[in-house]
Amino acid sequence: MDYPKAISDLIESFALLPGIGMKSAERFAFFILTKMNDEDINRFGDSLLKLKEAISRCPICANLSDQENCAICDDTTRDPNLIMVVEDLKDVIALEKTKTFKGKYHVLNGLINLSKGIGPQDINVEKLLSRLDNAKIEELILATNATIEGEMTAKYIKNLVSDKNINVSRIAYGIPVGGDLQYADLLTIAASLEGRKKY
Repeated sequence: MDYPKAISDLIESFALLPGIGMKSAERFAFFILTKMNDEDINRFGDSLLKLKEAISRCPICANLSDQENCAICDDTTRDPNLIMVVEDLKDVIALEKTKTFKGKYHVLNGLINLSKGIGPQDINVEKLLSRLDNAKIEELILATNATIEGEMTAKYIKNLVSDKNINVSRIAYGIPVGGDLQYADLLTIAASLEGRKKY
């Protein structure tokens, strides 16, 4: 038996989410239909509608914001001469949870991946260069992931800014806290050696 169209449409909408198969999508749809009251359903629907209206990209760093600029860019207690370049919004959230970084961010919204047709023009590099030209940035921290694409993007940015009087650093990668050396892969061991510091 086919579901009524309203239910089918809701199931298909849930199935668009990453990691959600048709069975989970059906379960979500029927939970909403049978377990949620009208007030909860209206609040759920309103929050989805308001999401696109209320949230935008910060014009300075491309982080999410419900104001003109994001809270981090507007925070005068943070060091404006220190910028950390990250791949996406989730990286900003992860770094902010550590409560250790006191500079500003720049979100690339992707990495260079030539095999998928993603070139430098497809990520947020131009705005980064504008920021570097219009401010006295002392250090640029490249915090892209330790993947082929992350390394390629970091090297590309480093080359772009090589003629500017800016210290460029790369976050260290290596053995995680609590990790055993014998179980680490060769790339992780090599990265931990390269990222070593005086003890």
